[in-house]
Amino acid sequence: MTSTEQRAQGAGPFTTRLTWQPPGGGSAVWESRPARRRGVIAARPPGASTDRNVSADERTLHRLRTLNAIAATAFIIGGALFAAGAGVAQFGSADATTCASIYFAGGLFFTTGGYVSVLQVVNAPRHEPGGEGRLFTHGWRWWSYEPTRVDWLSAFVLLAGTLVFAVDLLDSFLQGLSVQQVNRLVWAPDVIGCLLFLISGHLGFAEICHRGWPCLRRRSIGWWIVAVNQLGSVLFMISAVAAYTRPGTGGLINADIADWGTLLGAGCFSVGGLLQLFERP
Repeated sequence: MTSTEQRAQGAGPFTTRLTWQPPGGGSAVWESRPARRRGVIAARPPGASTDRNVSADERTLHRLRTLNAIAATAFIIGGALFAAGAGVAQFGSADATTCASIYFAGGLFFTTGGYVSVLQVVNAPRHEPGGEGRLFTHGWRWWSYEPTRVDWLSAFVLLAGTLVFAVDLLDSFLQGLSVQQVNRLVWAPDVIGCLLFLISGHLGFAEICHRGWPCLRRRSIGWWIVAVNQLGSVLFMISAVAAYTRPGTGGLINADIADWGTLLGAGCFSVGGLLQLFERP
């Protein structure tokens, strides 16, 4: 393989792993998630039998650690607050406004985690295909539009899901709504937000698995984070479906499933945030 030859892997139009031979010989392997989360690229010097990780500069690694800690903490707290809100709804005697307030506070943390996840992507170190097998970093950016990158798209869809949830959570404070208005203003945004979370998780699997369908990577902490969060998204969707208000009776399809789905799904996101603390440089 010459320096101009590259072997790309990924899902559909997305490249998630790239292998090439640097001009000086040997080989270099860039993978999307390890590069953006841990700031490393795999390189094999000429004549060596194994790869070694080459890290980005210390300033970049400090940036990655800080962003990762903020995002992980936000998801831990957001998940805990959602679980608390569901617990109060299921076991407590508080009114609907109290539960909505707890959910709303959790939603703020989820949105924070979603935005910082985007910052992790747009400020991640980049690679130079055909180069020496090193990572370089742009200056700090608060935003960029990169829909051709699966990691950016996954983070953006996640952020969009948290913002749609915010609409649902704000509308839940409204009083005197008819059944039709509840389903349109509260239930519909809830389902859309859950769907966006599921899409984000699927894209996360595509990034890790380098293909368009899920895989099993039991030794990868990144895989476990995506898998746990995706389980949480599935539970959120089950909860949302069960929370549909029947027009004929004015009652939910199943209030217990709605509360337990939210509680367990939120717990998954807290666990995913806790695991994320360990996926750092």
